[in-house]
This record gives sequence, structure tokens and C-alpha cells, in this order.
Amino acid sequence: MEKITEKIVFFVGLSSYRKEKCKKKRTKESFQKTGKNQNFFLLSRLSPIMPKVAVGGTFQYFHDGHAKLIEKAFKIAEDGKVHIGLTSDEMLHKSHSIDNYENRRKRLLKYIKEMGFPDDRYEVTRLNDPCGPTIEEEFDYIVVSPETYPVALKINRVREEKGKKPLEIVYVEYVMADDGIPISSTRIAKGEIDRHGRLKKNIEH
Repeated sequence: MEKITEKIVFFVGLSSYRKEKCKKKRTKESFQKTGKNQNFFLLSRLSPIMPKVAVGGTFQYFHDGHAKLIEKAFKIAEDGKVHIGLTSDEMLHKSHSIDNYENRRKRLLKYIKEMGFPDDRYEVTRLNDPCGPTIEEEFDYIVVSPETYPVALKINRVREEKGKKPLEIVYVEYVMADDGIPISSTRIAKGEIDRHGRLKKNIEH
């Protein structure tokens, strides 16, 4: 009888040992999985996705409307990059005279620097067609004015035809001059307003 009792005790003890061992193994595996998830979470926090933002224009006179577009692009990009498309001389079809590409580029860079944005946050590229690199390259956002909004719609149509993800369109309203009419390079060229939208006749007086 004592031998039978000893055997029962032995098997019960062995069973408890195995259960405890399995429990420890499961706890270890659970910890390892949790650790991996935590590592992945930490890596995702340390390596955020940097937004890529497109904005474009002729930028003949860098007026307050242009500044609003640029500021919006940098705000959306956060720590990402802003790609500024500057219209080439060959693409221009304006009713008023326009400076060549290099002069407009120098002015654009000057104003962006004055706005306080660092050089590594943006790049300026030449636009030889209205869509620029936004058809083939991957972007997240495109910042547009009412004038360039139709171009953004066209870009997304073409991208979808090619099986690409459409860009998120960020619509920025015109900045109004003192007379309630939008600031534009055409109006500045005609001498109606300055680049801040102040009426020239009021400034002269």
C-alpha cells in the first residue's frame, strides 16, 4: 500500500512539475512576443513616415497668396519634404511679361529663406508640364489654389488610370487684396496692387 501511495505522489509531483514548466515556457514565449511588439512600436515611433508634399506655380511676384500656399505645404509636410515646382520659361502663357526661370527661382529661394524654412526641408524643380513629377513619383499631398485645383484633379485621374494612389488635395483659398479682389501677379504687373494686396493709388497718396 505504501509503494502504491509513493507512486501516486511521484506521478502527481511529476504532473505538477510539467505543468509548471509549460506555464513558464508559455510565459517566456508571451514575453518574447510582447517584447517584439514593443520593439516594433518603438521603431515605428522612432521612424515616422515623412509626408511628401507637392506645390507649384510661376511665382513671378512672390505675393501673399504664394506665401499662404508655401506655408500650408510646409505645415502639412511637418518633418517631411516640400517639392516646389517652378514653371519653366517654355511653359509660360501669360498676358504680362515674366522674368526668366533663373530670376524667378532666385526670388523664390530668397523669400522661402526669409520665411524661416531650412534648406533640407524643400527642393525646387523645373516644371516643363503642368503635372510635373506628380504622375510618376509617389507623393502624399498636393497643395493648390482655386486656379490650380483643376490640374490636381487631372493628376489624380491619370494616377488612377495608372493604378496609382490618388494624392490628397489640399485646397487653399485666394488671399484678397484691400478691394476684396484676389491678389494675383497679373494685377501686380498692371500696377493695381502691390504684392501684399494694397492698392497702389492708396500707397502713392
